[in-house]
Amino acid sequence: VSFTLELEFSCSVLLNRAEVTLQATSDSTEATPQDNVVKLSVPIRYEPNLFLSSNTNLQRYEVHPLGTFTHSSGPEFTTTVKVQNLGCYPIQNITLHMALPALGHHRATILSVTHVLAENATCVLQPPSEGTQVVPVPPEDLLHVDR
Repeated sequence: VSFTLELEFSCSVLLNRAEVTLQATSDSTEATPQDNVVKLSVPIRYEPNLFLSSNTNLQRYEVHPLGTFTHSSGPEFTTTVKVQNLGCYPIQNITLHMALPALGHHRATILSVTHVLAENATCVLQPPSEGTQVVPVPPEDLLHVDR
């Protein structure tokens, strides 16, 4: 005989283990009834239900053709990244790594982070570590695209 147990847990009571006792009995006489019991204990891990979203106030930005790129900074814009726990179980020690494309053609800077605001989180802005190869964004040839 095989059993499949499906357990549902309450959001109000968080357990770290599930314990199940199974016992087989019969009307027959048995010499060793003590081996008809098994106790199972299984650690519980709750599946997170995280939602990651982002929003920016810059919906469009014109990129100059190759050779006419100016070295002045473009418009300032704000991007908001939000991590939400949609589940009812607490989540701890979340780490979010973001790699931002910061270099364009001929290693020209196309993005620089000037300010970081954080609510209910600790944010650390780190440049690439020594030895990390920063790959520039390749130039795009958009001349063949129909308008």
